[in-house]
Formats: sequence, C-alpha cells, structure tokens
Amino acid sequence: MKNIKQKMGLIIGAAYMVVIVGCSSLEAPAKTQIAVSAAAVESASGAGATELAPAEMAMAREKMQRVNAAMNAGDYQLANELATSAQADAKLAQSKANSSKAQAAAQALQDDLRILREELNRKNK
Repeated sequence: MKNIKQKMGLIIGAAYMVVIVGCSSLEAPAKTQIAVSAAAVESASGAGATELAPAEMAMAREKMQRVNAAMNAGDYQLANELATSAQADAKLAQSKANSSKAQAAAQALQDDLRILREELNRKNK
C-alpha cells in the first residue's frame, strides 16, 4: 500500500511538473510576440497612422490592452493570439498611412505638373 501511495505521489508530481513546464513554455513566445507587436504599434504611430488610420490604430491599441490583461491572468496562448492580431492591425494602419501619404504626394506632383504646363502654355502663346 505504501508503494502505491509513493507511486501515485510521483505520478501526481510528474503531472504537475508537466503542467508547469507546459505553461512556462508558452510564456516566452508570448513575451516575444508582445514585444514585436508593441514595436509594430509604435512604428505605425510614428508613421502617422494615428491620424491617417485611426480605426485600425484604435483596434491595435485595444488588443494590446487585452494582451496585458491576458498576460496578467496567465493566459499566454490568448496573449500570443491577441498580440499577433494587434500586430496585423498595426501593420494595416501603417500601410494605410503610407498609402495616404503617397496619394497626397502624387496629387501634389500632379498639381505641380499642371502649373508648369500652364506656365509653358502662357509663354508659348
């Protein structure tokens, strides 16, 4: 009977260690993804996405807040998934901001070309 209790204690202890190691093995990738996602949000913000793509930036920031809550609760898998989603939102926001800036630059170039054509036409008359 004593042998059975010892074996059961060992089995329960081993199972506990598997759970602890399994949970901690999810924490490191989550922390890495969070750092990458936070950098993506900051990069998008620096590219003007807050003004040019406010909805996408709001979603990215809201998800990062949820990431922090999931990490505090120890739900590393959810934190990793939310961080990945926040990174995608931030990249979309940055792409929209870059696109908006490129369109504005193209429009300014078109306006400059139009003015040059008008000046050439006036001088040639």
